[in-house]
Amino acid sequence: MRTEKDSIGEQQLDDDAVYGIHSLRSSKNFPQSGEISNLYLIKAFLLVKKAAAETNYKCGLLFKDKYNAIDEAIDNLLKETEDALQNNSDSIYKKIIVDPYQGGAGTSLNMNINEIIANTALRLMDRQYGDYNIINPLDDVNLSQSTNDTFPTALKIASIYLLRELADSFARLQNSLQKKEEEFKNILKLGRTQLQDAVPITLGQEFGAYAQAIARDRWRLYNAEERLRSVNLGGTAVGNSVSATKEYVLNVNSILKKITKLPVAKSEDLIDATQNLDVFVEVHGIVKAGAVSIIKICNDLRFLSSGPTGGIGEINLPPMQAGSSIMPGKVNPVILENAIQISELVKGHDVIISNIAGSGNLELNPFVPLLAHTFLKSLAMLKDSNINLAVNCIEGITANVERCKLNLINSSAIAASLITTFGYETIQDLVKYSQKHKVTFVKALMKSKLLDEQELLNIISKDMGINIE
Repeated sequence: MRTEKDSIGEQQLDDDAVYGIHSLRSSKNFPQSGEISNLYLIKAFLLVKKAAAETNYKCGLLFKDKYNAIDEAIDNLLKETEDALQNNSDSIYKKIIVDPYQGGAGTSLNMNINEIIANTALRLMDRQYGDYNIINPLDDVNLSQSTNDTFPTALKIASIYLLRELADSFARLQNSLQKKEEEFKNILKLGRTQLQDAVPITLGQEFGAYAQAIARDRWRLYNAEERLRSVNLGGTAVGNSVSATKEYVLNVNSILKKITKLPVAKSEDLIDATQNLDVFVEVHGIVKAGAVSIIKICNDLRFLSSGPTGGIGEINLPPMQAGSSIMPGKVNPVILENAIQISELVKGHDVIISNIAGSGNLELNPFVPLLAHTFLKSLAMLKDSNINLAVNCIEGITANVERCKLNLINSSAIAASLITTFGYETIQDLVKYSQKHKVTFVKALMKSKLLDEQELLNIISKDMGINIE
């Protein structure tokens, strides 16, 4: 065991604990939620520390031997984080021990990062963990920084990484829907408004409309990245750069841009960027809009596949798992149901993020950890859900052509397509006849000898400019 101390007192830590006293206190102070900090946030925080260390070294604030050890330590920790992102190892979570739901505006996570960098650097110098006289988590790793500029900056970097992946997932979903649009372009079916029979439409047109909605979401997300590029690194505690040299403030963001390969830049007003989190409300609103599109599409697909024999049954979903422990052969639309639930969670996060952003006080928002965790969770979960929806549902959908045809010809919705050929009053009389005698419109039409079923379908397909299947 080793002993570490802070302003509150002393704590005993295991000799092989890479974290330090501040991390340990945090893990004891807050209930363990069972959730873990987002890996992209950990990665981004390490990149922020790497940029700060290089800037401090170039400004003559950090000696070369310390800088080299800190920089190598960060690279090692970044590799561990990348391994976790690739599902190759979870060793980084033996070092990042603080709960994502924490008081202190993110100080717990910042100190956890500072301590594991310092101790990893000490080991590289053949020193023992906790030998902070050589490399100190605060005086060396956190030099020229505050939680209040490093945490929001790391959050924006992590958000950009995930936002790009989320946009790519919408692109994948859009592509899957467009392929179905082409595949189903000549399948005529019944269109519905307010869940009532309306007019003919093709199954391809329905899927094309879904693809367009997702395309808009993709474009919104692409543009949203611009809102996150302005960071407050260098502002330290409240944005007026107390304890940071002018040279450091002028250079740290350009070095961060080089290291992250992202188009980040110093905010025009560091105090504003430290106080206010409204950009996350704006961007998450765009993410929520995407979630709303997903909910609408998934509910439509559940409706169109319902039955399959006792419902609409116009499309067939790929069977993924048995749907009931009591009803043999029942298969449920589980992928769609999962996507809807994830999207509803995103909508709930939007309320939390809006409330948190408005709950800041004066120069700082102390609740940024909750905002960060829910914001990144929305991006990550919706990204995974979109890929799952595309691969395990959309791409496996098939059309029930006969059901589409049957539902259409048994409905009076086809009447609108016949007005030009036979006149409004003639068709209106047939609709009234079918309603009075409780027969389908098509039977009334066939009885009238105006045309047969194939001629009817030909008229509809000509009216819509398609080749009927």
